[in-house]
Amino acid sequence: MFDPADRTGLLLSYADQFREVPAEVATRPFAKSHQVPQCESEAYVWAVKRPNATLDLYFAVENPAGVSAKALAAILGKTLSGLPAREIAQVTPDIVEKIFRQNISMGKGLGLMSMVQAVRTLANAAERSDTTHDA
Repeated sequence: MFDPADRTGLLLSYADQFREVPAEVATRPFAKSHQVPQCESEAYVWAVKRPNATLDLYFAVENPAGVSAKALAAILGKTLSGLPAREIAQVTPDIVEKIFRQNISMGKGLGLMSMVQAVRTLANAAERSDTTHDA
């Protein structure tokens, strides 16, 4: 198991891998319908359906200090993009505690759990509709 310093370093590494939503998916000002509620880092989430019915996830984090949100966005994007919507919808917000452990405040934890819930909501909507984003 990682010690806290290793875990922090790993999360910082993921934050460095964060890539913002491409302009062909969304541009500023971002639609409020994609904003993650309760997220201190002003995160936004999009899901775009691929021709093979899998999803690509995209994120924006407006707060430059939103390291935890950027790390989680990178993790979710790398691990879930390319999966079917039904599989993405099964990811639960409790992964936030597993990833971050005790390294975050309650408020930040709620915001990060809201990011996961926003991804689940988009995945559920994608199962019901072919239109999964609006820039």
